[in-house]
Amino acid sequence: MSVPPESVIPPSPAEVPSAEQRQWGMFAHLSALLGALLTGALGGGWGVFIGPLIIWLIKKDSMPFVDDQGKEALNFNITVAIASLILLLLSIMTFGIGLIIAIPLWVIIGITWLVFTIIAAVKANEGVRYRYPFTLRLIK
Repeated sequence: MSVPPESVIPPSPAEVPSAEQRQWGMFAHLSALLGALLTGALGGGWGVFIGPLIIWLIKKDSMPFVDDQGKEALNFNITVAIASLILLLLSIMTFGIGLIIAIPLWVIIGITWLVFTIIAAVKANEGVRYRYPFTLRLIK
């Protein structure tokens, strides 16, 4: 059974992000990858939220889509950083015994972070307001 054409309401032009907004939204997500590459193991990978933060701060007032996606990327990367910090503290507090748990979880978190970041970048480029799962919404 098909949906009658009267019940399908296309989004208004004001709701559809422009190509420039979609591109900046994608950059907000991909900048976390750049931050991870630049800070890498030497910086502990803490640069993952610097790129989304800069893009969000610069574009939040002029581009609503980038405001939304920048906050989403920033919240996700802060959540991942908090999880990694908790695992690090667990390892230190147990004098290294916690590494038995921490190392496999770091691998899982890292792979999950990479996959979700790429998915978010693709969705943002399509104009979709992507929501990361398991994310603390600290910045509203």
